Amino acid sequence: MSTETKPPYSPGLAGVVAGETEICWVDPNAGLMYRGYDIHEMATKANFEEVAYLLLNGELPSAEQLASFSKAIAAERALPEPVLEMLRLMPKNTHPMDMLRTGVSMLAPFDPDLNDHSHAANVRKAMRLLARVSTLVTDGWRISQGQQPLEDKPDLTHAGNFFYKLTGGVPQDWQIRMLDTIYILYADHEFNASTFAARVTASTLADMYAAVTSACGTLKGPLHGGANEESMKMLDDIGTPDRAEGWLKEQLAKKAKIMGFGHRVYKAGDSRVPIMREIARDLGKRLGKEQWVPICENLEKTMEREKQLCANVDLYAAPVFTMLKFPPELNTPIFAVSRVAGWCAHVIEQHDHNRLIRPRSLYTGPALRPYPGSAANGQQQ
Repeated sequence: MSTETKPPYSPGLAGVVAGETEICWVDPNAGLMYRGYDIHEMATKANFEEVAYLLLNGELPSAEQLASFSKAIAAERALPEPVLEMLRLMPKNTHPMDMLRTGVSMLAPFDPDLNDHSHAANVRKAMRLLARVSTLVTDGWRISQGQQPLEDKPDLTHAGNFFYKLTGGVPQDWQIRMLDTIYILYADHEFNASTFAARVTASTLADMYAAVTSACGTLKGPLHGGANEESMKMLDDIGTPDRAEGWLKEQLAKKAKIMGFGHRVYKAGDSRVPIMREIARDLGKRLGKEQWVPICENLEKTMEREKQLCANVDLYAAPVFTMLKFPPELNTPIFAVSRVAGWCAHVIEQHDHNRLIRPRSLYTGPALRPYPGSAANGQQQ
C-alpha cells in the first residue's frame, strides 16, 4: 500500500510556475515584455530581425550587429536539395504544418552543429532555423500547389522575402511593415504550450531541431496556433456584422467551442489585440473589406457580456492574414515563422541552465489488487 501523500493538482498546469526565464514576461493584466522591452513600443518601432536578435542574444543589436545578423539570416535561407525533394514527395493534400514539422526534423542532420549544445553552437543553429522555417513554409506551399519554389531575394527583409517567395511579387513597403509587426507580436509568449514542449524536449539534452519539431507538433492544435485558422472559418460563416451577436448566442447555447477568445494567463485582455485590431482596420480600409473588424468587435462585446471572456490575438489575426491574401492553411505556419525565434531562445536558455523537466502525475486508477493466479490469490502456480 502506498504511503505517499497525494500532491496538489492543477488541471492543465494552470497557474503552476514550471521554471524561470529572462526572455519574456506575460503580465496577466495585459502586458507583454521581451527581455524588458514593452511589446507595444517594439511593434511600432522595431523590425523583426531586431527583435529576433534580442531574443537570441539578450540585448538589442547595434546598427552594425543588426546588419550582420540580417545578412547572415539571408545567407541561410536556402534548403538542402534532399529536403526540397522530400517536400515534393509528400501528398498534395498534406497540411502545411505537417510539411513544416517534417521539414524541421529532416533539416537536423544537415546542420554541422547538430549535437553541439554549447551556447555559441545553439545560437548558430537558431539562426539557421529562423531562416529556413520561413523557406519550408513558402517552398512547401508552392510545391503543394504545383508551382516551383523561387530563389531568395537577399536584399529583402525576412518579412519581405516571405511575401516574395510565396507569391512571386515584391511586396509594397506597407505590406512588409504589417507582416513585420505581426512577426514581432508572435515572436514569443513565455511558457505557452509549444514553447514548453520545446523546453521539455531540450531538457533531455535532445538537440534544438528535436525541440523545435516538438514545438511545431504542439503549435498545430486548434487550442494553440491552429486557433487562427479556425477563427477565420467562424468569421466566414458569420459574414456580416449584424449577424455576429445572434450567431454567437446560438453557438453558446449549443455549448460550442468559440475560437479567438479566452487565455490561460491574461485576465484583462490579450495585450496584442489592440495592435492587431488596428492592423486589421488599416487593411480593411486599404482593401475595401471593412466588415471584418466590426464582426470581431460585435463578437467581443457579446462574448464579454455573455461569458466575461476577452478576445485573444487569434480573433484579429485571422482576417489580417486573409486580407494579406495568405491562404487560411498558412495561418499557423506563419505563426511558426515568427515563433521559431522564441522557441530557439528558450532552447538556448534551457541548455544553458538545464535541469530535466519531469513532473509528477496524480494516480486515479484502482487501488492495489492481486494479479489473478498469484499466490496472493490463494492459487497454486
